[in-house]
Amino acid sequence: MAEKPVHIVSDIHLGAVPKETEHSFVRWLENAGQNASRLIINGDLFDFWFEYRSAIPRGHTRVLGALTSLVDAGLPITMMGGNHDWWGGSYLTDEVGLTFLQDPVMLNLAGHRTFLAHGDGLGRGDLGYRMLRGVVRGRFTRWCFAWLHPDMGAALAKRISRTEHRQNKTSNEEHARSKALRAWSRVKLTEEPDLDLVVLGHTHVPVIEEIEPHRFYVNSGDWVYHRSYLVLQNGEPPTLTEWHG
Repeated sequence: MAEKPVHIVSDIHLGAVPKETEHSFVRWLENAGQNASRLIINGDLFDFWFEYRSAIPRGHTRVLGALTSLVDAGLPITMMGGNHDWWGGSYLTDEVGLTFLQDPVMLNLAGHRTFLAHGDGLGRGDLGYRMLRGVVRGRFTRWCFAWLHPDMGAALAKRISRTEHRQNKTSNEEHARSKALRAWSRVKLTEEPDLDLVVLGHTHVPVIEEIEPHRFYVNSGDWVYHRSYLVLQNGEPPTLTEWHG
């Protein structure tokens, strides 16, 4: 029998999407547990996540429970920190049991040599965000934020995030970021001939593009608009699909 595929998903934004979306994602996780050999969440699982020393953000109990059950059943799960949940830590690794990454990484996924990153800060443009990103992720900023009461921290994050107020279709800004990441990925694949895949998220725009024969740029899309995810099978080209279960 063929080895089970790798499933990759990104940009679920729990906390800023309807409860029905969260329940649907739990059902998708259960399906992945039966049909995937590995699960990768490529950033922004949460619309906000910050681990205080003795507290974690309220909610998402069913998703965290489903992830824990999958790990306990033997499914390897990797989570990449995104621009909304880069501040993950020991709760996710020690309590839930997944592997948490904060920087882009090169992986072998279903026989594909893959560059995996959330996508924020890559490509041309978005200079304001890149400058802010360095400050927000700095040790001093994190130390200061940790002293805020969790309710204040969550309220501040909600005020900054725009996910909850988005319309039901991708914005012009998101399409512009999608074009920038596609251009960046083409250059990446051209400059690194031993690379098979560049897999990103962040833009909320699902994309699969064959740059050269058997070499692809893929963006897994999101669960705010599309409920899309990427499937990687050994010996086959990558596929994007939408969850309707």
